Amino acid sequence: MIRNWSTAVRRTVRSPRTARAPRTARGRTAPVTYGLITLCCVLFLLSPAAGLNPAYGTGDELLAAQRAYFRRWGVIPAELFEDSPGSALTPATALFVHGSWVHLLGNMLFLYVFGAMTEERMGRLQFTLFYLGCGYLALLGYAGANAHSQQSLVGASGAISAILGAFLFLFPRARVTSLLPFLFFLPLRFPAWIVLPFWAGLQWMAAGRAGDGPGVAYLAHLVGFGLGFAFAWVRFGPAARVKSVPVAAPEGENQP
Repeated sequence: MIRNWSTAVRRTVRSPRTARAPRTARGRTAPVTYGLITLCCVLFLLSPAAGLNPAYGTGDELLAAQRAYFRRWGVIPAELFEDSPGSALTPATALFVHGSWVHLLGNMLFLYVFGAMTEERMGRLQFTLFYLGCGYLALLGYAGANAHSQQSLVGASGAISAILGAFLFLFPRARVTSLLPFLFFLPLRFPAWIVLPFWAGLQWMAAGRAGDGPGVAYLAHLVGFGLGFAFAWVRFGPAARVKSVPVAAPEGENQP
């Protein structure tokens, strides 16, 4: 990663479908990022969402267990603003719950790619609070805009979108290698200041067409992205930007 902020360490990042996280400079690691990935994966494997634990049964029994699990730990907007202390905690617990294997792997892939550099720039404690705070507020923002929805909202995409926003501010010229379907999956490299705003624009357009039913909570992505960028701007200021570094964009926030 970047140890001395006057120099940028070159690194390679693949496309959103085949991304690999860059190694940190001089052997440094990102324990919070890797710890979050490990925790989310372990919780998923132990949950009925993974479909691996025979204790949850199969068929309709498994589906009932999954619905109960998402309702207990996920955000239900219609219940969030009631006088219930337990409901107020769900935007935090929902960050560690994922609805499917694709949902989990997509989110963890992009946390792995973008999290390490952002964590090293912010520091472990600040990064942890940033991740939890922005993730909580992203889900809260979605719930506020869909206050009558009874759908369970789960996933870390709001927090990961915040990391993308902070990354855009801190590393605007980081090189992002992407495989674009409409260009026959040719690997093309663009700076982050092109790729990430383009991704945010897609989220904005999708949010305008999305309802409050099951699907992807695009609004949570937009709230998280904006919060992450704003935090980095206020906390670090323009002088803190690293102008030269070679990175993708995350999966959505699934609502089972």
